[in-house]
Amino acid sequence: MSIRETYLPFGAPNYSEAEIEAVTRIMRSGWLGLGQETLSFEAELAAALGVDEIVAVNSCTSALFLALRESGVRSGDDVIVPSLTWCSSANVALYLDARPVFCDVDSDTFSMSVETVLASLTSRTRAVVVVHYGGLAVDVQALRRALPERVAIIEDAAHALGARYPDGSVVGSSGNLTCFSFYANKNLATGEGGAIALGDPTLANRLRSLRMHGMDSSAWSRYVKPSTIGPGVIAELGFKMNYSDLQAAIGRVQLQRFPEMQAHRQALAERYQQRLQAELPWLKMQEGCFTPMHAKHLLVGRFDPEKTGMQRDDLLKALRLRNVGASIHYAPLHNMPLYAEYKPPVLPVTERLAPQILTLPIGAKLEVADVDYVCEQLLEILKEVR
Repeated sequence: MSIRETYLPFGAPNYSEAEIEAVTRIMRSGWLGLGQETLSFEAELAAALGVDEIVAVNSCTSALFLALRESGVRSGDDVIVPSLTWCSSANVALYLDARPVFCDVDSDTFSMSVETVLASLTSRTRAVVVVHYGGLAVDVQALRRALPERVAIIEDAAHALGARYPDGSVVGSSGNLTCFSFYANKNLATGEGGAIALGDPTLANRLRSLRMHGMDSSAWSRYVKPSTIGPGVIAELGFKMNYSDLQAAIGRVQLQRFPEMQAHRQALAERYQQRLQAELPWLKMQEGCFTPMHAKHLLVGRFDPEKTGMQRDDLLKALRLRNVGASIHYAPLHNMPLYAEYKPPVLPVTERLAPQILTLPIGAKLEVADVDYVCEQLLEILKEVR
């Protein structure tokens, strides 16, 4: 098979004319900021997840920050977070002058577990940021039963829109503050943005105030009620973390198309399974990644150098030379200079996984032929080094 001319990214948004028309409609409306479109998106996403409230913000990082803050995390508190995650999961603790306590992950799920969390529990632990890595949901119900009541569970579901917990319920419906991402490569992509799913209307209204400087009214509410005088009352220090109607317009269309896009991701995952399982029986993919329970934001496998005959980084470079946008999720945070003072003594599973994991391209924009190309190139590279 010849090398393709264009680069195949590991994940790319799937946009139709409907998203383009929705953005055009908002631009012509004259109102681009947080307004009725955002409110409609929040309501429709809440209905899709079966939750009472959705608060849309400018990023999942902001969602995590607000969730930790409103869960009572303060200076000096410990926040447990897996080392195998994106930096936002730990940085939000630092923003509050809390301490990220890095925990290990399970060798099959590549995710934190009840056991790894409990091994990192301290007397100062105030919260656990549960990362649903790749789109595989952690059993938060089991974790809740195992943790002291004083410890809040915040779910980092940046990868997990569309995933289901082990009991079959939808991620976001647990009752925990659950944070989603709508970044450009996510399963529902609006370029940037995030949201918090929750069941408490009073807290939701407070979060809506905090995302807009702590004001008691929004610019949209004053726009639709021009008789209102003044910019509103500011009773406490808030933040500039609002979503916009431009993003919400894309999000509403993406939400309508979400079932078909998730079905397509499932079909692509099954194609990978068909192509790789027989040829590479030693290849260990993330547990559950081929099932409908998994959101399939990422498709991650362990490429053991003893099996491949080459180092993971060399395999990554070889794939990219063939225009395959494989990637790495992630370099462990506890080895980064920023977190040197929080480095744990040892995280054995994370250390073993780190030089082996590789993310293969998957996304609603990919076609079956793209998956076949990735598999053919991967198999050819491995054949050449054996």
